[in-house]
Amino acid sequence: QVQLVESGGGLVQAGGSLRLSCAASGSPFSIDTMGWYRQAPGKQRELVARITRGGGTNYGDSVKGRFTISRDNAKNTVYLQMSSLKPEDTAVYYCKVELVGGRSYWGQGTQVTVSS
Repeated sequence: QVQLVESGGGLVQAGGSLRLSCAASGSPFSIDTMGWYRQAPGKQRELVARITRGGGTNYGDSVKGRFTISRDNAKNTVYLQMSSLKPEDTAVYYCKVELVGGRSYWGQGTQVTVSS
């Protein structure tokens, strides 16, 4: 069973920055892709950013140029640096990891609130 520990959420003013972290442990298989998704009240969960083991990235359109995803493969940890935050970025942010072989796991979520 894979455990994901997320940290770094909180309350920030518009224009501010936050950094999210997600550390994975307990996987008997190598982690392939790591990513962040978010879900605002009344909306579907959407991709924020994802990164492959080799460093390839893709971002949701609404965060391009403002958010940066990175990972430390030795620590099985993925980071999301969020800058120029907007009130519409307010959501619960979920970490997701996909293992080689196809299984995936979600974190418990961390709240990010951006005040105007």
